[in-house]
Amino acid sequence: MRFRGKSIRRKIVALLLVPLVSLVSIWAFATYLTGREAFHLRATATSMDALNDPVLELVHALQGERRQVMVHLADPRRSDALNRFGRAQRATDRAVGGLRATAGRDDVRGDLQHDTHDRLDAVLRGLDGLGELRRNAGNNTLTRGGAFQGYNDLVGPSFTLLTSLHGLHEQHLEQEGNALVGVARAREYLAREDALLAAAIAAGEMTSGDRRAFSDRIAERNLALETSIQQLPAEDREAFQEYWATTDGRTLRSYEDAVIAAGSGGATEVVNAQRWRQATATVLDDLEDLRAQSHQRYHERIRPAATQVWLRAGAAGVLGLAAVVASLVVSARVGRGLVRDLSTLRRQANESAGVRLPSVMRRLAAGDQVDVETEAPRLEFPPDETGQVGQALNTLQRAAVEAAVKQADMRRGVSEVFVNLARRNQVLLHRQLTLLDTMERRTEDADELADLFRLDHLTTRMRRHAEGLVILSGVAPSRQWRKPVQLMDVVRAAVAEVEAYERIEVRRLARLAVDGGAVADLTHLIAELLENATVFSPPHTAVQVLGERVANGFTLEIHDRGLGMPADALLDANLRLAETPEFELSDTDRLGLFVVSRLAQRQGVRVSLQPSPYGGTTAVVLIPASVLSEPTGREGGPETAAVANGRRPRPRAPLSPVGTSGPLDGPVELEAGLADLDSPDSGGLFRRPERPGGQDAEQHQQAAEDPGAVREDPPAGGYGTAPEAAPVPDGGPAPDPAGLPRRRRRTPVLVSDNGRRVEDGPGGLPRRVRQASLAPQLKEVSAPEADRSAGQGPDPDDRDAEEVRSRMAALQRGWQRGREEIDTPPGGTPAAGPAPETDHPEREGR
Repeated sequence: MRFRGKSIRRKIVALLLVPLVSLVSIWAFATYLTGREAFHLRATATSMDALNDPVLELVHALQGERRQVMVHLADPRRSDALNRFGRAQRATDRAVGGLRATAGRDDVRGDLQHDTHDRLDAVLRGLDGLGELRRNAGNNTLTRGGAFQGYNDLVGPSFTLLTSLHGLHEQHLEQEGNALVGVARAREYLAREDALLAAAIAAGEMTSGDRRAFSDRIAERNLALETSIQQLPAEDREAFQEYWATTDGRTLRSYEDAVIAAGSGGATEVVNAQRWRQATATVLDDLEDLRAQSHQRYHERIRPAATQVWLRAGAAGVLGLAAVVASLVVSARVGRGLVRDLSTLRRQANESAGVRLPSVMRRLAAGDQVDVETEAPRLEFPPDETGQVGQALNTLQRAAVEAAVKQADMRRGVSEVFVNLARRNQVLLHRQLTLLDTMERRTEDADELADLFRLDHLTTRMRRHAEGLVILSGVAPSRQWRKPVQLMDVVRAAVAEVEAYERIEVRRLARLAVDGGAVADLTHLIAELLENATVFSPPHTAVQVLGERVANGFTLEIHDRGLGMPADALLDANLRLAETPEFELSDTDRLGLFVVSRLAQRQGVRVSLQPSPYGGTTAVVLIPASVLSEPTGREGGPETAAVANGRRPRPRAPLSPVGTSGPLDGPVELEAGLADLDSPDSGGLFRRPERPGGQDAEQHQQAAEDPGAVREDPPAGGYGTAPEAAPVPDGGPAPDPAGLPRRRRRTPVLVSDNGRRVEDGPGGLPRRVRQASLAPQLKEVSAPEADRSAGQGPDPDDRDAEEVRSRMAALQRGWQRGREEIDTPPGGTPAAGPAPETDHPEREGR
């Protein structure tokens, strides 16, 4: 409808007419629904009065006839079996006739709901097959199981009909009605139980199937009673609960327990037919009396409920009519005020909505601080209808500004919550790492130790993800280092925080140190890039890490062999890395880019992505010279360290060109010189403490697989192998090669970080020591130890248990190469002997 006239009155009338008509429609609909509910309650009460008792009488009659049929089929020669069967049939016929007569009344049919009408027809159709069932039972052509199931099928639809009769819109009344139907079902299960045992007693035996069916009926009865009486009022619930404590209830349960305990062979001997019939008949009658009393009280509550619904319907109609009238009056007054002062209000509204409010919203969106009182002043309006609308407009403007300010505050609050949660997770993860370390020290099982290492690695990755949440919230991570750490160790630490760390190949890097304040951020940044490279590349390919010095610092390149990125996606990723946009919760699939961007911005690192020559993506990390430094004297090579300690460096034995047969269990470092990392005073991972007097500490020996095999000590470097003596057949000692004296074996002695001795495991093998794969600068040192270290200074002769563990793994590989050389004769055919060992699964990826 469109009004073409210029009268504002007609437009306002049209504007107010739409909600007024809607209000009247809603009022009429609510009145109709309330009245229909009251009518349904009345109809339900009427149909319940008419059908509830006839249906229950039919159920009781069918229960009695079922029992007599079961007894007759169990012992057809009994003289009174047919007479009792006939009396039960006549009682059932009377109940069927009464139900059919009631169901045929028009007033009863008219009050029934559609689904209730269909269920009543289903009950009547089932009764049509009762005659054939009786004939088969009378001719003894029906088994006890068939008769039992046939009568059960006749009784079952009756309970469905009773449930439909008790369906009401009032929830508490409907639950109570369904509970009463459940009590009737429990009585039916007891009647089935009675029929089964009575037939077994008449037959003189109880089969295993009958005993199982008997036990199932007991369980079904108990379950039905327990679930049903909980929905009844307190008075009815207590009556049912107290009944089973009476003599009759205890007697029945004692008979049931005796039958189940006696088993199939003696079930019919523990109780006779007369006592069983007396016990069950008493309980069946008592349950029916309790149900009838509860149903009577339930029926008395339905009538007042229907009256209350009628009263609510009338009250709703009157109140709705009053609301309609009030709406008419208020609408007329507001319309007159709008007609009189609309021009003034329009001008002020245009100024507020078109000038002031958009300007304020733009400033808030840009992150500027906004004073609500200054940017959204309170406008003065006359105290009339137009003034009220103006005040509402003013309130709307202030609410919009305040909402934007609160939104900014909420962002900061959410960030603080994220930081708090992440800090808690970090504390728990640190405790979990400590617990895992204790378990790794305690366990002796190699497989269990390998699983603990994998769990330790997963926990380390979880710690990185929690730290990423802190970074996204704009807070610096808690992990900090005071001393510089070698760049190679930083890259290794980043590799250890990646799931597929074994696929990463780290090329030789320049000996540079990273400032302690940038170690955590740079480790996390490289770990995120390595994680992306391994995830988005095939699992059979390697990820290469290489770097070189440049004019402005050091460039680290990470190459993967994945599918690469489209040009637009690559451009978008580089923009995110360069500009560090505001983090949005909707863009959760690029959390790694946000983390890398934040870390790079904090340390002045530039990260860019470009197509890789291998077909994937290359991440280029430019580390500025401001966070790099040259290594100190303690971080030099072995010659420098040896000369500083007054010793000459010892020559290393050449490495034997023997390949390993086992799979790699960690990142491969190509072209990384071991000599540079094995200085006693270097900051690398493989330091070798010197013994007093300038002598080298003896390397740990591994037990030989063959009692006849004798091995020399490895050379001083720990990574080469000297030729071993040939195996001696009689198990005696082998002669020294070339007449050289042999070293005596010593049991390895491990010490922990605090200087205490670490006990050996089975077979003399050392226990795993925490943080053995980390550089000294990356190890976590407790406060007391840090204080002692600060006060006493470094001890070059102090043997580090962490490094001993790392050296053991390297020595094991050297022994393995030596055994393979000894087992290979000059002809080139390997000699028979024990297979070379693979690396122990104790290697850790942290």
